[in-house]
Parts: sequence; structure tokens; C-alpha cells
Amino acid sequence: MENRCSKRVECLYRVSTVGQVEKNDIPMQRQYCQEFVSGHPDWKITKELYEKGVSGFKKSAKERDAIQELQEDAVERKFDILLVFMFDRLGRRDDETPFIVEWFVKNGVEVWSAVEGQQRFDSHVDKLLNYIRYWQASGESIKTSVRVRTRMQQLTEEGFFTGGSVPYGYRLVKTGRTNKRNKEVFDIEQDEAAAEIIRLIFYKYVHEGYGAQRMCKYLAEMHIYRENGKNFPNTTINRIIKNEIYTGVIHNGGAKSEVIPELQIIDRETFDLAQKIMQERTQPHHNIPLNLKGQSLLVGNIFCGYCGNRLTLTTSGYRNVHADGTCVRSARARYACHYKQRHPGECEGPSGYGIKTVDSLVDRVVRSQLQRIKDQPSEDLFASQHQKAVNLASAKCRILSLQVSDKQQEIADYEAETIKVIRGQSRFSAELLTSLLDKAREELTGLQRALETAQVELESLETSDVTDSEEYDRLVGWADVYDRCSFETKKMFVSQFIKSVRVFRDYQLEIDFNVSYEEFQNHWWRRRDSNP
Repeated sequence: MENRCSKRVECLYRVSTVGQVEKNDIPMQRQYCQEFVSGHPDWKITKELYEKGVSGFKKSAKERDAIQELQEDAVERKFDILLVFMFDRLGRRDDETPFIVEWFVKNGVEVWSAVEGQQRFDSHVDKLLNYIRYWQASGESIKTSVRVRTRMQQLTEEGFFTGGSVPYGYRLVKTGRTNKRNKEVFDIEQDEAAAEIIRLIFYKYVHEGYGAQRMCKYLAEMHIYRENGKNFPNTTINRIIKNEIYTGVIHNGGAKSEVIPELQIIDRETFDLAQKIMQERTQPHHNIPLNLKGQSLLVGNIFCGYCGNRLTLTTSGYRNVHADGTCVRSARARYACHYKQRHPGECEGPSGYGIKTVDSLVDRVVRSQLQRIKDQPSEDLFASQHQKAVNLASAKCRILSLQVSDKQQEIADYEAETIKVIRGQSRFSAELLTSLLDKAREELTGLQRALETAQVELESLETSDVTDSEEYDRLVGWADVYDRCSFETKKMFVSQFIKSVRVFRDYQLEIDFNVSYEEFQNHWWRRRDSNP
């Protein structure tokens, strides 16, 4: 006959990771608790709850179904004792778990650990010990997390793949290494077929202005699919463009490896240019074309020379009647000034300009400038200008350094004069000397900040001596391929080569080039004027 006085026990078994499940930690906890209950004749297990792969530190009680179920049973008086293997199975949060334990006790449930015994709240010492227990458990979780994170960062910096989804373009390979759990560790290597697709995506994005949506359509038309045979979605294209691993750099959080040549699919310059294009496309009134399907060379960087407002592309239809009476409908595209149309009389310029005329003029200017670049010999082209900048920055540092020294000496003189003021031997009053000291110290702070800024500028110039020559090489490369590249590629190049085009009546143009080219152009003209 069942003992009516027996205490009903509900057990909770929890492990934080899948690895602990595989090591049979839960059966161990269950066996230990059952053996503990068998030592209490008046106890009877009525329910067992399991939490597999649930972190007692990362997840709050409200997110844990087992804790919620236990609390519901406690409110309905379904059990008398809550039993766990150890108290940290209830949780490891010092700001929550101690109060969960206390809540069960206040609701008439005894809380027991098969290893540590019963948790009571008969005195303030009991409450303090209860809190200290979970404070220590929380600290252990934090330390474990820090150790794991630090080690993962170290492995990343050493160039090891530390897990997660394998980026498209790579595949897992066995390394022959094992981890501390004696499980085989995998690394990644290039999947050459997929790597070619990555190169194609970056080329189309950077040089032909393809956006994610158009890229997906293009890949589908070319019958290029993912490993599962499905099309590339927009999100995958965007992730590919943003993923630094294609430059050969493994990253995990804030940790990065050095460049690993075996993993590098694209060069750093192409990747950085792709990031710049992506960023500029999110800005209002950017110069990077969002749509390259149209036949206009300029998009976003053409302006009315009179009112300064951006010109937009418009298309209108018209009929052309031939001598034989046949009527042909055609479309006429123009760069239109909508500001003039909306504000009659405020803009003195025409309402629009023919695309073919403007584009042919711009194309002629671009070809002419690229030819000048190509014809100009590269030896020492930027060396003298760069050295002048370095010399100027160095002189600025020297002048500021002298000014700082002079100001420090001035302050030292004022401080020496302070002693004379105290002795009554100075012509200065204490108030005047204090004012002079405060002013000098403020000026010293400003000079020191200016010196620091100048030193940073000098260091930057000294370490960037190849920037100009690299820019020259890039421009020469464009000069070689401009005539042969597709219209879409020309459109992308012009958007980066030309900052703005202002159009006036009779198709008079004012063209501003981007900074890098303007610097080259100015230097080229100086050389040409000095060497007729």
C-alpha cells in the first residue's frame, strides 16, 4: 500500500553543450539522483525534466521551458522536493538564480542537491551562502567563456579555420589534427570551380556595376547555380561581396589572420573597391550607377551649369514620318533639368541636353586625358611631389617642436617667478602671474596637440610613398583597356574617374575629376610647363 506521507520529488537534469550529451552526462546525473532518493524511504520521484544543450548562464529562467514547468507545478502543489545533481544545474546567473531558488522555498518546495545537500533560508547566513554559490558559478562561466573566446581568437590569428558555415568558394578538408576531445579538426581550401564564380561576381560588381539583383539574374541566365542546384539569392551575393575571407584573411569576431595566399581568391584592392561601391550606393546622390542598362554614360554626376541641380535621365517618344508616308516611333533620351521645369524663370539654362552629344564630348575628354597619362613616362613622376610634401610636413613638426620647447621654458620662468612673489621680491602681482601661467599652459596644450597631429601626418606621408605610383599604374591600366571594354565597364569607370560634369548652353562643359586624378593632372601640367 502506497505511503500517504511520502514526499513527491521532481528532478531536473541539465547539460550546457551537445558534447556533454554525447558523453552521457545526463544519465550520470539521473543515476546519481535516483541513488540519492533511494536513501530516503519517504521520497518518491514523480517527474523528471531534461534540458539538453541549454546554457544556465546565457539563458534566463523565462527562456527555459523546464524552469517554467517546475514553477507551474510548484504553484499547483504537485511536488514537495526539487532535486538536482548540483545546484548549478538550476542556473549560473548571479542576478537571477539565487532568487529562483528562494522562490521555490517560499512556495513550499524544498530544494536539494544530491551532492551538496539542502538549501535552506533559515538565517541571513543561508541567504548569503546561497548568493555566493551562484556568484561563484557565474564567475566560472565568465572565465570559461573568456578562455574559449581567447583561444578561438588565437587560432584565427594563427590562420586556422575555427568552425561555422563554410563560405562559398571553399570546401572542408581533413588536417590530420584532433582537438582536446579527440575529434578530427577540419580546415578549408579553395574550391577552384566555385572560386572562379567568386572572381566573376566581384568583376561584374566592381567593373560593370552589377547590383545583387541583376547579378542573380545574370548567374541564372548563365546556368550558374549553388552546390544545391538552386539560384543565388540577393542575400548570398551581398554576403559574398562583404566577406573578407576572399582576400585570404580568416576572421572571427575582432580577430583576423594574416593573408593566407592559398585562400586568396581576389586581391585586396578589388575587395576594398567593392566595399567603397557598396557604401556609396547607400548614400543619397551618389555617383555610382545603380542601373547600367540605359545608354547614358553619366549617371548621378551631371549637373545644370546654371542652377547647379542634378540632371536626370528622361525618355520621351516621338514619331518620324518618312517621305513614303510610313510612321516610325522612336524614343529620345535627354539629360533634363527638372528644377527649371518646376521653377520657371529661376534657371537660365535650357530644360535639357541631348545624351548623345554630351556623352560623346565627355567620352572624348576621357580618352584625351587617358592618352596623356599613357604618353607620360612614369619615372619619378610622383617622387618629387611626394618628397616636397614630406619635407613640408617635417618642417612643420620642427617648428611646432621649437614652439613647444619655448612655451615650456616660458612656463618654467613663470614658475620660478612665483617663488619671488612669495618672497616679495617680484614686480608681478600674484593675480597677474597666475593669469600668465594659466594662459601659457593653455597655449602649451594647444601646441602639443598640433605637434601630435603634425607627427601623425608626417608618419602617414612617410609610409605612403607608393600610393601615387600605384594610382598611376591603375590609370595607365585603364588607358590601355578603355577603348576595348564594354559600355557598362566604361560607365563604371567614368563614375569613379569624373566627380562632376556641369553643362552649359551650346554644350559647354566644366569637368571636375576625382582627387587622385586631379593631383596627377596638376603635377603632369607642371612638368609639361617646365619641360616644353
